[in-house]
Amino acid sequence: MKTDIDRLMAERDMGALIVPVHEVYSPFLDYLVGSVRITHGMAVKIRDRDPVIIAHGMETDEAAATGHQVHSMAEMGFYDVLKAADNDSGRAEVAFIPHCLARLGVTGGKVGVYGVGHLHKIIAQMDALRADFPDYTFVGESGRTLFDEAAITKDADEISRIRVVAAATNAVLAQTWDFIASHRAGDDETVIDADGQPLLIGDVRRFILGALLAQGLEDTGMIFAQGRDAGMPHSRGRDEMPLKLGQSIVFDLFPRERGGGYHHDVTRTWCIGTVPEAVQAAYDQVMTAFDISVEVYKPGLPTRHMQEAVQDYFEAQGHPTARTHPGTDKGYVHSLGHGLGLQVHEKPGISHLSKDDVFEAGNVITIEPGLYYPADGYGVRVEDTFCINADGTLESLTPFKKDILLELQG
Repeated sequence: MKTDIDRLMAERDMGALIVPVHEVYSPFLDYLVGSVRITHGMAVKIRDRDPVIIAHGMETDEAAATGHQVHSMAEMGFYDVLKAADNDSGRAEVAFIPHCLARLGVTGGKVGVYGVGHLHKIIAQMDALRADFPDYTFVGESGRTLFDEAAITKDADEISRIRVVAAATNAVLAQTWDFIASHRAGDDETVIDADGQPLLIGDVRRFILGALLAQGLEDTGMIFAQGRDAGMPHSRGRDEMPLKLGQSIVFDLFPRERGGGYHHDVTRTWCIGTVPEAVQAAYDQVMTAFDISVEVYKPGLPTRHMQEAVQDYFEAQGHPTARTHPGTDKGYVHSLGHGLGLQVHEKPGISHLSKDDVFEAGNVITIEPGLYYPADGYGVRVEDTFCINADGTLESLTPFKKDILLELQG
């Protein structure tokens, strides 16, 4: 949780960490100081002290809305640093980081650097920091980072926000089902509108985007893929494709709070009008795997055991899996789920390769078994988001129905 940050810094021997601000949403900045819309500056966390925000003078009011201490860049001496750098803004931006640390009382030692931005610029800045300011040891992290560790468990406020996003996402699912169902079938097994025109995936996607906006959410790359595309787990679907009767549609929706924030993640598989025998058989097996996942769960269980139980089942049904056929593009090709929060993929992982992850109270996770046969023209996936409550119970945040058959009513 957020309250673990100081402990995690101590374990890494970090005296401070910084999150530079760039003109893109940063889940790291959000996690450290809350939702803030600034484009210049940084957040600084000194161990055992509250975070401080350093922002451009035009954005100090925006930063102050977080409730954290705020300093303007001018107040912290940016323009003196710029002058010393002969008005070279790139050099000044680098030198301003240790300048601010020193002003805040950190004159050396290990400093963690986190955030998002342009990779080429970040590499150049880190090289310059290490070369020009040897009293500091500026470090990044790979593998399970400090922020990964902290975000594995959510506090009550985080889970409350995720519940709100979940309820809104479920409402959009219901609206999308009803929107498609309000159309009718054409003579060529294409779904058509009142004017006799084919209903395209792009039409559905635009409807979903509007529904999300009305709910205060934003899309982060939804999947609405039909037929062979549904058999490719990360195919987004093709907007120009008409909706067809009897083809599997994988609809994976993972929106977040508008402007950046907490996510919900859900997948449903639909067939319009009729369900082919092969798709129904795959769907039934996916639903069995989903039920096995929930039945296997218990607090403290290594997460890999849930994945392995699903792999055991699918392999017994004759399907390749990522365990028996690494890199396979058919059968059960991916992990069973992942943590969810300010990023759509967080710890814990639910994979047979997850060595250290266990289920614990405060986790928010997805469970999403699937079967994929692109050469046969179909894919199936079903996914709910769950939270693990304080008493260890597993609670679905995705009550929307799991029916596969979507019948037209128009």
